[in-house]
Amino acid sequence: MLDEGDAAIVDATMEVVHDVCGSLGEPGDDQLVAEWMEHRNDTSALQGLTRKGFVVDTMEIAAPWSRLDDVYAAATAALLAVPHIRVASCHLSHSYLDGACLYFTFAATPPPELVESTYVACWDAGQRAVLASGGNLSHHHGVGLNRGRFVAEALGPAFDVLLTMKGALDPHGILNPGKLGMPTDFGPASWP
Repeated sequence: MLDEGDAAIVDATMEVVHDVCGSLGEPGDDQLVAEWMEHRNDTSALQGLTRKGFVVDTMEIAAPWSRLDDVYAAATAALLAVPHIRVASCHLSHSYLDGACLYFTFAATPPPELVESTYVACWDAGQRAVLASGGNLSHHHGVGLNRGRFVAEALGPAFDVLLTMKGALDPHGILNPGKLGMPTDFGPASWP
């Protein structure tokens, strides 16, 4: 476990973690953590898979603790129901008093002519399942063009408030046109 923040809180947290882990048996190998820290952001292996026609991606979201089990179950089931999917997994990345960030990773092996539609189907299934089961659209990676198409669904009636604010602050629609799934006079934002 890694933690950051106020030193007194981190020290207290790590003491509790140490005690709990100690009660479970022998401590783990610190070298494994050091090795993981060195390569955790290396995506070169994934790039090799995409060049071979695999569909591989990660979708991060946030949800309150009370919804995490449902979000996990719904999103993994939805992803696993997409044709050509091989795996859908999840890990908890960031935790807070009110909830946590989950990372869903999925991989599929569609025929070459279905790579793009399979990729879109994975995102559609996973993201809609997260929203329907009480999760948020994103955590810290933001919305981007892909998730922009889900903003109205995620915000519900609040999306109209967002549109009204955008219209008042940017009446000519020149700031980030097409972002957050909002209409624009410059044409639709394309994804993928």
